[in-house]
Amino acid sequence: MNPETLRNWIRAAGAGRPRGRRAAEPPTVPVAPSTPETEVATLRRENAGLKKEREILRKAARCFASETDW
Repeated sequence: MNPETLRNWIRAAGAGRPRGRRAAEPPTVPVAPSTPETEVATLRRENAGLKKEREILRKAARCFASETDW
């Protein structure tokens, strides 16, 4: 695997995260949304981020599996 590819995946996942062990992230959903529309918009943003992370992990898993001939 090209190191630059892995570096790009890490950047896409969020370069602002602390290095080392992954820190627990605070929940992105507000405690008391003012309207249902606000809550839906927040959940859609969170869902989009989770889908992006899942796709990055799938690509990494495929790459590592091809290297080890699984």
